[in-house]
Amino acid sequence: MKIAIPTKNNQVDDHFGHCEYFKVFTVEDNKITSSEDVPSLQGCGCKSNIVTDLKAQGVEMMLAGNMGQGAYNKLASANIKVVRGCSGNVDTLITDFLAGKIKDQLIMCEPHGHNNGHQCNH
Repeated sequence: MKIAIPTKNNQVDDHFGHCEYFKVFTVEDNKITSSEDVPSLQGCGCKSNIVTDLKAQGVEMMLAGNMGQGAYNKLASANIKVVRGCSGNVDTLITDFLAGKIKDQLIMCEPHGHNNGHQCNH
């Protein structure tokens, strides 16, 4: 399984479409076997092709801070499961997730104007 985390400065980026890159971990038998950095287009995730690109690389899950409904729907339509409400260091996060300590917080950002910037309160 491949798990992607939107990343900035090795921390979970709260707005996945604007992250510096995606850290993609390959997991086998609940252990990390490799990781790679996938460049981000740094645009709105619901309007870019990043979901298609991640799916083509075999990503099946996204551990994210928060995201809007459009981005969530795009990930869901690509059969990429989403765990929202994640934060902190990505290496700690993936370890905690594999240990069963991370659950989806069901947090969804409110719609925002793309000219006004990110307006999610969290």
